[in-house]
Amino acid sequence: MSGTTRIRNITLGVGRPKIAVPIIGTNKEEIITQAAKAKDTQPDLIEWRIDYFEQVMNFSALQSVGQELRQTIGDIALLTTFRTKNEGGQIELAHVEDYADICQSVLQGKFTDAIDIERFYQDDIVKQIVQLAHQDNVIVIMSNHDFVKTPSAKDIKQRLLDMIEFGADAAKIAVMPESLADVLTLMTATQEASKIANRPLITMSMGDIGKVSRIAGEVFGSTVTFATVGAASAPGQIPIEHLRQDLIDLQLDPH
Repeated sequence: MSGTTRIRNITLGVGRPKIAVPIIGTNKEEIITQAAKAKDTQPDLIEWRIDYFEQVMNFSALQSVGQELRQTIGDIALLTTFRTKNEGGQIELAHVEDYADICQSVLQGKFTDAIDIERFYQDDIVKQIVQLAHQDNVIVIMSNHDFVKTPSAKDIKQRLLDMIEFGADAAKIAVMPESLADVLTLMTATQEASKIANRPLITMSMGDIGKVSRIAGEVFGSTVTFATVGAASAPGQIPIEHLRQDLIDLQLDPH
């Protein structure tokens, strides 16, 4: 069984999957407004998608908004994510080093509990950010997203385990299904990987036919699921009030 990872006041890998809600505002006012609405729904985790923030390359603004966001959400765990264009993000970076600079700025701002690092960015940059995050006691959620297809179960499993070898505190993969068989592939790969991984896994099959993967994580080994409060950040996300009840209905008996 995969291990556990603590992010602020929640522990991934124990009990029901934790519910994360994305914030995708483009400016300070939108971000703080969305954060306040998200806080009212009491998710386990809030993800700030900074690739939506129009001033993301203005690092003083990024840190200032991040610190205000931290105050707004109180003690809710915060994950900060810059999703690159290749993996479904909003911005095409001009230089390879920009990704490292953005992530370093987030860490220097001292507002986040966890940071998302894309596994298949440049290896040296990934290793550098992991090291800096761990020096600051920031949790690393390493990720990979395929918005086109679903890789083989063997490939999904290998990617997840590779992320852990690279220093991930939790390993995340999201894939796009073209058939019901693809959804089963994702769920099977997660279940098999969770048997041997020593860190929590976060997996999902996107789109309508993949929605089942967002509610059945406790059964097959995924420890976080993403819900909506307002706009979605990925296809197939479910409103938080519905998702929370779904997770309760599917909760496993601890005995």
